[in-house]
Amino acid sequence: MNRRSLCLASMVLVILSFLSLGSELTVVRIALDWTPNTNHTGIYVAKELGFFAEEGLAVKVIEPGPTVAVHLVAAGRSEFGISMQEEITMARAQGIPVVSVAPIWQQNTSGFAAPKEAGIESARDFEHKRYGGWGQDLEQVMLRTAMEMEGADFDTVTMVNIGVTSFTTAIRRNLADFFWIFYGWSGIHARLEGIEFTFLPLIEMAEVFDYYTPLIMVSEKLIETEPELIRRFVRAVRRGYIYSILNPDSAAEILLRFVPELDRELVIASQRWLAEEARDDVDRWGWQESVVWARFADWALENGLIDTAIDPEAAFTTAFLPDKEDPAEW
Repeated sequence: MNRRSLCLASMVLVILSFLSLGSELTVVRIALDWTPNTNHTGIYVAKELGFFAEEGLAVKVIEPGPTVAVHLVAAGRSEFGISMQEEITMARAQGIPVVSVAPIWQQNTSGFAAPKEAGIESARDFEHKRYGGWGQDLEQVMLRTAMEMEGADFDTVTMVNIGVTSFTTAIRRNLADFFWIFYGWSGIHARLEGIEFTFLPLIEMAEVFDYYTPLIMVSEKLIETEPELIRRFVRAVRRGYIYSILNPDSAAEILLRFVPELDRELVIASQRWLAEEARDDVDRWGWQESVVWARFADWALENGLIDTAIDPEAAFTTAFLPDKEDPAEW
């Protein structure tokens, strides 16, 4: 199906949805964690193909601003938000009542990357190197954990705050020797730019690093007051992400229609890579397990990232997903 036909079909679906509902759609908001990228494609697919409209919803996407998504959701200024397990864990330790309702990917696709000439092949090679990051405590604790597992000395690493400078720009300007990136976006971009680099996936460094990121969150208040609204949203967005996994090229075109300023080649390549990574878990989209939450929470407490233990069972819920025991739904 070409792009024009896809758009026409989408419009027909939305119109039919409006007619079948016979009432106005309920407007809900979702706050993004970052500027729109392929981690968010399922949202735009659900908008374009009428999945939200079929659930009686009109979804407004809120792009990042001065207030981060977790605070917008907690304050009721956005019903839904994109976050990550580490952020939810730290927020709950501070008494901020946000809850994960569905991870977007089953595995953490981030890791440490370094230009090939840096000679970094393992965490041991981080010694006496410059790490370029955002200046967060989490980064230091992750580096220390990864390095100590290989008998390396974290104290030899020089921490460099490069802010939101992109991976490719940071390499070209020699701002640091290695960085923490999401391969599905920054790594793909660097490859397309012809940059040679090594990539060390976090999930291969330590079991605790295999956590849910990114994910969709809501507030505890919304769970108490609007459970059916959440169920309808999750049902629709799940369809959007599954469509994106099974139809990456069409999904990429939809994202580009909403965010035309994105690099076309990057979006298509990134969408294909993410689809390949997620294909084996497509029937488990949105599922999450307590062991993953408990493992990370214990590690965060032991390493001083949080001062108060959290109840990992309260940090997430699978209540708004289809019945996992029903093979027709999974």
